[in-house]
Formats: sequence, structure tokens, C-alpha cells
Amino acid sequence: MIILLRRAAAVSALIAVLAACGTGRSPRAAPPPVAAPPSRPATLAPGPAGLTPVFEHGPRTRRAVALTFDADMTSGQGARAAAGERFDHPRLIATLRALKVPATVFMTGRWAEQYPDQARSIGRDPLFEVANHSYSHYAYTRDCYGLPTVAEGRMRSDVERAYAAFRKAGVADPMPYFRFPGGCYDRRALKALTPAGVTAVQWDVVGGDAFESDPDVVARQVLDGVRPGSVVVLHCTRSAAPATERAVRAIVPELRREGYRFVKVSELIATADSGARTRPEPR
Repeated sequence: MIILLRRAAAVSALIAVLAACGTGRSPRAAPPPVAAPPSRPATLAPGPAGLTPVFEHGPRTRRAVALTFDADMTSGQGARAAAGERFDHPRLIATLRALKVPATVFMTGRWAEQYPDQARSIGRDPLFEVANHSYSHYAYTRDCYGLPTVAEGRMRSDVERAYAAFRKAGVADPMPYFRFPGGCYDRRALKALTPAGVTAVQWDVVGGDAFESDPDVVARQVLDGVRPGSVVVLHCTRSAAPATERAVRAIVPELRREGYRFVKVSELIATADSGARTRPEPR
């Protein structure tokens, strides 16, 4: 019985082919596979009032930690760079590569203009992701550590100017994440940036590396503060953070011994629905 059924199926297939040939038509080819749309970076939805969302840390249920590095430079520091002051930190980036540590670099547009080769190298390395830290590290609120301020009407264009600097340097796919200079923001700033479509990224662990010369101090502050899902803020400027690279060499193996996995901010944000923390909207 099985043999007869197989023969019948073969005859039916032959008849279909002959019929197609008799009409001058070839058997219909299978349609080509449809390419999957490119994945988009994870972002948070705007808050209830339509304000820019603010991300602080990932779920406390996963032993994952994101190391983030601020590459700061203002428009007024060009003369100092020309005189030899270094606002970059290639040795730190090399150490992260050697240790195979994913990281998110929050870069100012002015930094990308000063160091375009390094910006492009970081942006094209799958180990890293480049995010926005404003064009010139001016504050988005008043009374923010003495920083000059950006006028409310220019906040969005300041962010867009930084993205333009990244693209000019060769960073093809900067992330839709923004870190406020000094970490200072208010409701007015969040509203001004809503049209930019970014997620503001803060942190829950301060590395304390700014102007610190002792790497042990930085390493201990990070190790004492890290919890599952933490976002750690450090810096990627030699002149302002001279101990950071040595601190990283102590931080990474210790956290790995404790069972932590290093991830980029985008991975933590992708788990936001699983218990990530966002800061309450300021009044």
C-alpha cells in the first residue's frame, strides 16, 4: 500500500511538470527569503508626561555590570590640547580590549573632533558602543559644578551637533543614549530633549576617578558599590583621570571572580521591562 501511494505521488508530480512545460511555463521557483529588518538599539519609552526617559541601572536579578567612560572635552580646551594636554586615553581603551571588556563610551562631539581616528576606532569596534555626552560638555541646568550652561532653546541642537561630529569622524552607528554633563538635569532639560528621541543614561556607581591619582581608591569605590545591574561611571581622559586604566586592571578580574559579566549599556536597557530602574521625573 505504501509503495502504491509513493508511486501515485511521483506520477502527480510528473504530470504537474509536464503541464507546466506544455504551456511554455517553468515550474514556479520558491520566493527568495525575506531579509530580517536590522535590529534597533533598545531605548526606553518616554515618561507619562512625554519627557525623555532616564535610565539608572538594570535588573538586580542578573550579575551583569556596565562600565561606562565619559570622554570629556569642551570647545574651550582646544588650546590646551594643542599645547600637549591629553584628553584621550588610548592605553585605557587598549586595556579594555586586552581584557575583552565591553564598554559604553559617552563622547562629547568636541572630543570626536579632536581625536577622530580614536573615535572612529572605538565606534567600529564591536566591543564598544559610542553614546552622546553633548557637544562641548556644557551643563543643561544652572549650578552644575561650575560648568557653563546651554540655553534651553539650544539643548536639542547641542545633542544633534555631537551626533554630527561622530558621523564626520566615521562613527557610523552611535547609540541613541545621552548622558547629561555633570549628571545634572531637570524637567525643563528632559522636555527639551524629547524630540531627539534619546534615553538619558545616569549611573548608580560613581567611580570617583576624576582627578584621583591613586588607582586603589578608584578600584575600592567601584568594587564596594557594584550590585547586579549596576552602571558605573568612569572617565576616558588622561589629564583628568590619570589612575583609571590601572584601576580597571584591578576592577575587572575581581568582579569576574565574583561572578559578574560585563555588558554594554544597551544590553541593560534591553532588560528594562524585567526590572530596570528609572529615576522619577523631576518636578
